[in-house]
Amino acid sequence: MPVILLVEDEAPIRDMVRFALSRSGMEMLDAEDVSHAERILDSRRPDLILLDWMLPEENGIELLRRLRKHPDRKDIPVIMLTAMADEDQKIRGLEVGADDYITKPFSPPELVARIKAVLRRAVGADSSGCISIGSLSLNTVTHEVRCRDNPVELGPTEYRLLEFLLSHPNRVYSRTQLLDYVWADNSAPVERTVDVSIRRLRKALEPMGCDSFIKTVRGAGYSLSRKNHGA
Repeated sequence: MPVILLVEDEAPIRDMVRFALSRSGMEMLDAEDVSHAERILDSRRPDLILLDWMLPEENGIELLRRLRKHPDRKDIPVIMLTAMADEDQKIRGLEVGADDYITKPFSPPELVARIKAVLRRAVGADSSGCISIGSLSLNTVTHEVRCRDNPVELGPTEYRLLEFLLSHPNRVYSRTQLLDYVWADNSAPVERTVDVSIRRLRKALEPMGCDSFIKTVRGAGYSLSRKNHGA
């Protein structure tokens, strides 16, 4: 379930977006201003941020600037929401680092479609939702995992873990980081939980010879490496 953070000071818009996202199978976190949004970001990592430009006390573009400079948040996709239709304003937002731009008023179907499109790009998925490295592939739409063209059965936690690692190949993540990113609801209280899920993931991939994609980096954590893996 994708987690979307909406930063918007108008309660009716928050209610409308929450209803639209829930119908589309997404979880919504909401903040009415920048300081509230940053408190949420300290404890949860959303898959995408919907960020209103005009906010009380500090505008959304300043939060976007900080996000793009933050080592752990700079890759979170951001869609700007604004009542300003001026082309120069849109260009400014995109230059600062917004991934897309929606002008108010907008329809819920358009919003959901834009979110899904940005999420596909963010995880490196193609138009059908497929992420692949070598002979290992995962479809974010159908949740099908295949290795050497054979289906792989995964539990929900191992699926989320593989999706995250496939979306960020060749990057090493500590157990603590994986707890934050994959177990965002804090349902995994101890780092050993990550080791158990990594073992289960490798066991599921082993019959097709894809377990070697998952690398243990001694003293650092885990990564998914595309090295030495062909088609």
